Amino acid sequence: MMDSFPRVESRDFVKEKTNQIRRLRKWISSKVKSILIDRGVLYFIVGFLLGRAVILSVVSPFAVAFIATMWFIHREKSAKSMIAVLLGALSYSVTHSIFILLALIIFVFLGALFKNKKNQQIIIPMLVFLSTAVPRVFLYSLNDQLTSYEWMLLIVEGVLGAVLVLIFMQSIPLLSPKRYKPALKNEEIVCMIILIASILTGMIGWEAYGASVEQIFSRYFVLLFAFVGGAAIGSTVGVVAGLILSLANVANLYQMSLLAFSGLLGGLLKEGKKLGVASGLLVGTFLIGIYGGTTTLIPSIIESSVAIIFFLLTPAAWTGSISRYIPGTEEYTKEQELYLQKVRNVTAKRVEQFSDVFQALAKSFQVTETDVQDDNDMKRETDIYLSRVTEKTCQSCFMKDRCWQKEFDKTYSMMEEMKDDVTDGRNPNRKVMSRFENHCVKSKQVVEVMKEEMTYFEANRKLKQQVMESKRLVADQLQGVSEVMDDFAKEILKERQHHEQQEMQIIQALEHMGIELEKLDIYQLEKGNIDIEMTASFYNYRGEGAKLIAPVLSDILNEMIIVKQEDISPFPNGYSYLAFGSAREFIVSMGAANAAKGGGLISGDSYTTIELGAGKFAMAISDGMGNGQRAREESVETLRLLQQILQTGIQEKVAIKSINSILALRTTDEMFATLDLAVIDLHNAFVQFLKVGSIPSFIKRGNKVIRIEASNLPMGIIPEFDVDIVSEQLLSDDLLIMMSDGIFEGPMYIENSDLWMKRKIQEMVTDDPQEIADLLLEEVIRTRSGEIEDDMTVLVAKIEKNKPEWATVPVYRKKAL
Repeated sequence: MMDSFPRVESRDFVKEKTNQIRRLRKWISSKVKSILIDRGVLYFIVGFLLGRAVILSVVSPFAVAFIATMWFIHREKSAKSMIAVLLGALSYSVTHSIFILLALIIFVFLGALFKNKKNQQIIIPMLVFLSTAVPRVFLYSLNDQLTSYEWMLLIVEGVLGAVLVLIFMQSIPLLSPKRYKPALKNEEIVCMIILIASILTGMIGWEAYGASVEQIFSRYFVLLFAFVGGAAIGSTVGVVAGLILSLANVANLYQMSLLAFSGLLGGLLKEGKKLGVASGLLVGTFLIGIYGGTTTLIPSIIESSVAIIFFLLTPAAWTGSISRYIPGTEEYTKEQELYLQKVRNVTAKRVEQFSDVFQALAKSFQVTETDVQDDNDMKRETDIYLSRVTEKTCQSCFMKDRCWQKEFDKTYSMMEEMKDDVTDGRNPNRKVMSRFENHCVKSKQVVEVMKEEMTYFEANRKLKQQVMESKRLVADQLQGVSEVMDDFAKEILKERQHHEQQEMQIIQALEHMGIELEKLDIYQLEKGNIDIEMTASFYNYRGEGAKLIAPVLSDILNEMIIVKQEDISPFPNGYSYLAFGSAREFIVSMGAANAAKGGGLISGDSYTTIELGAGKFAMAISDGMGNGQRAREESVETLRLLQQILQTGIQEKVAIKSINSILALRTTDEMFATLDLAVIDLHNAFVQFLKVGSIPSFIKRGNKVIRIEASNLPMGIIPEFDVDIVSEQLLSDDLLIMMSDGIFEGPMYIENSDLWMKRKIQEMVTDDPQEIADLLLEEVIRTRSGEIEDDMTVLVAKIEKNKPEWATVPVYRKKAL
């Protein structure tokens, strides 16, 4: 027992030391970044090397282009950058430093002159062209060397300077990124490579033991980018760096081939980690060095060896930070996933906030108990009503004091009794009126005023009632929107779930059958909502997805699985994409028949079937009041609103109330429609009926017929009503029959339409939905001798158990003993 304590202390000590080392590394990294970036040391070094950079022996477009870029991007650091450029130029030669000084003076003068002009991105390259060309003309004129060759050189130098400004404007900000940048564009990568090659040009002439410093660092950067970005990036770095360095020193022309080939070979061998990339450089060095002989091979080997040492010593954190900006790398993919996760979390949070807002609004519109009119409110309204009557009649009466002071209770009770009669639209009771005439000298005038005021009293009471009904409707709608948004936020936050046990079972089962998976993603294993994607290789695809893989998944997951999508490679052993999902336990086959009044073309009835999410299927009939075009518009508009609202995920009851409100409030014309809605859950065959002003529906189960009925007024008649929901459990092979009133009430000389319809449905021999719909329509028309007195519509749905095309394939499972 005592021996365990030192081990615990040892583990804690190691953990503490590890944390201290991490904190130290982080502190050193922040200090280095502060010195290089914030204090401008990095820009000073870059400026010094670019001040030394010269190509074609006399052309130096880099320095002025760098200063112009710093003037545009980091103007506060441009003064130090100018000093660094001048020091670099002075270290190269005095003549070169004079040219750089004159060019900087001209650029500063022109930059200050045009600093307030718009479109600086266009003006600055022109200023750089003038700042490099004018000093060259002046210096060549002093030496009487202004020939056609010199004119060509100064024009080339000016154009290169203008182009380099545009390149540096994209690459220099990448030296110190202060904003989150998810990835570098290809143009930005190339511009960054050109900047690095330009900086390396300033190292020409520096040697150590016969090895050129610029060659060491150029090969180092080729190794670094080949390791990070692969063959494409590595070869690009090699070509660009070799080209620019060969322009600075023609003797280095063959180095371009060495760098390009080494970058390509190193990128191809990046799977071997750093040693694989380094071996690519060594192979390239030996192959290209053979052409130069021993005098150039040995220094080249030294340069490559030093570059490899620097490369092997490069911390993994550096390569990782660079990799996340290069598309196609693993670090870039992780960075993108983190970015998308952050965006998803922020989006879900905002959706949840909106959901809370709608929830709060719904609560504010809810009708509370205090809003419902009670006896005290009725008493208060009666007092207000009677006070308005007495104000117009009793205020100027000479008997006011006797009636309202000495006999207040008697006067009030009689007027209250008369008010109840007037409220119902009747004249006051004779006995009450007789007593009131003996009591009041202005009885007839009081009654007339009571009738007039009753109009305003009833209007005010109806207005309050409508306000409360509107508040209920708005509260229900806001609550529905809040629930939809809350569910949406939860869906956004759903991450891909890892199911290791199921993954192992699927992989082992498919490998046992000879199917090799390249990739397997299990996104969802929720009952009825399974979502699996996989990439597999097939030599000759013959429907293995539906015939083998889906049955195996069905056995493992204990649920019927089908192929939702497949993208098969046309080549043998090519990679094919397969997506699998849950099959519905039940399927619905539909039949419909309708006829317009008088055999016309336009029917006032409309019907629709709607595929809702989460495995729900809806079928609806709407009957517009009357016939013809207007009734057609009513029913079509009702179903259109129903479909759009239901597909948003709002509950059916709230959706119907919303449609009723829209139809009731959007126009002053009378526009009414019935609605018969049935929503079937295809996972368990549970059906809910929502009937608004519609006639009964029927379920045929064998020889038994079940009647489904609910009583509601048609939509649009009253602003507020309660939707009755009738639920029923369907079984396989059940027939659901819905119809409009033209079918149910259509049979002529039939006293009990309900019994007649049940008998006709029960006598049906066929179970085909379309045949049943046609036969019912024909039977009703026959009873009227072929005359169609009303619009007729009948919908028939058959519920069947979904039987898979292929039997489940059992897989080998170990059972516990």
